[in-house]
Amino acid sequence: MPDRPRSDLDQPSIARRLDPRDAGWHARPAGPPEPSPHDQHGFRGRLDWGLAGVRALAPVVDLIVVVDVLSFSTAVSIAVEQGARVVPYAARDGSAGAHAKAIGATLASPNRTAFGPTLSPTSLRALRPGELLLLPSPNGSACAVEAASAGPMVVAGCLRNASAVAALVAGHGGSVGVIASGESWPDDGLRPSVEDLVGAGAALDALEPATLSPEARAAVAAYRAVRNRLPGALAESASGRELIAEGFERDVDLAAEIDASDLVPVLVDGVFSGGMG
Repeated sequence: MPDRPRSDLDQPSIARRLDPRDAGWHARPAGPPEPSPHDQHGFRGRLDWGLAGVRALAPVVDLIVVVDVLSFSTAVSIAVEQGARVVPYAARDGSAGAHAKAIGATLASPNRTAFGPTLSPTSLRALRPGELLLLPSPNGSACAVEAASAGPMVVAGCLRNASAVAALVAGHGGSVGVIASGESWPDDGLRPSVEDLVGAGAALDALEPATLSPEARAAVAAYRAVRNRLPGALAESASGRELIAEGFERDVDLAAEIDASDLVPVLVDGVFSGGMG
């Protein structure tokens, strides 16, 4: 029963015990609280956006797929292809360098023009087998870290490993939440991005349509609409145009390479590795 406003009945001198026969008395139902309409319960495959979507789905599903096509999950995919391991790092307080040093990791600079490994997937082709990479990202990393804290299995999905992720989703047997990470506006608000909607649809494409929530079905429809022209679709998107204008057309091309990898990066104890393929 919700808290009621304080009144004279709360004063010790005239307080009385509520009885089921009193008008307006309602017993709280036994058992767990009713599910939220926002967790898309009743459907095996579900889709939501960003950190708020993680918080809605991660506590109630068995598997979370984090999709950030341009470029976190693509970067993770390429890193594990080289035999490296990736630590997603969500903090935005300037502590990434100190944390990388503390755990013996190579820091990927969020500045794509920097020397060495950066958030640019192209730069990660030079990683060595066994190298530990700390990968800061305000979108994909933050979603992965948040999802892991809720307990489900967490994997990184993109277009490069779309079929491998879809096979995992279909064969997993439990409920799955696919998180389209999206991008950030200058005020840090979520900007839904078409490339992540398409990537999320690719991850869900192998499930029976009747098992998909309406949100998930919309993502699958978006993927199927462009799957035969992914390079152009990504290049024409707002995120793709932004990267191309900054000189990172190769990153967009790499992200559009459908099924270039059969590895599914799995997050275990805070580290992504190519544990499934």
